[in-house]
Amino acid sequence: MSKVAVLMGSTSDSDLMAPAAATLDRFGIEADVRVMSAHRTPAAVAEFAASARRAGYAAIICGAGMAAHLAGAVAANTTLPVVGVPLAGGAIGGVDALYSTVQMPRGIPVATVAVNGAMNAALLVIQMLAISDAALASALDAHRAEMANA
Repeated sequence: MSKVAVLMGSTSDSDLMAPAAATLDRFGIEADVRVMSAHRTPAAVAEFAASARRAGYAAIICGAGMAAHLAGAVAANTTLPVVGVPLAGGAIGGVDALYSTVQMPRGIPVATVAVNGAMNAALLVIQMLAISDAALASALDAHRAEMANA
């Protein structure tokens, strides 16, 4: 069974990030949901990211608003896939978070989904895991068929 970390910069982000954990759970993937701030607890973020592979994580989803440095701070300290979810909440409706998340320097990638796109972040991670998991690939096919029929 795969385990995916779902990190958010603040407890106030929990409603926006809940679809990531719910989607992972729907596909039988353990979601370890945590609050970690790139600005208030940078050492804890770096330590978590650096040890995530050894701890059995397959990927890390990071949701943050405004300056949105969480995904970048995590990606700088791990070679696991990191998916950033820019969150609305700043003065310009999440565009600030989008730019902060997507503008990573060469060599430190962060896959980025739409503003408030926590569900898509989870689906992207599930697609990555399904590359080597036929049962998960089949579950994704069923999910797509279900959406088409809805």
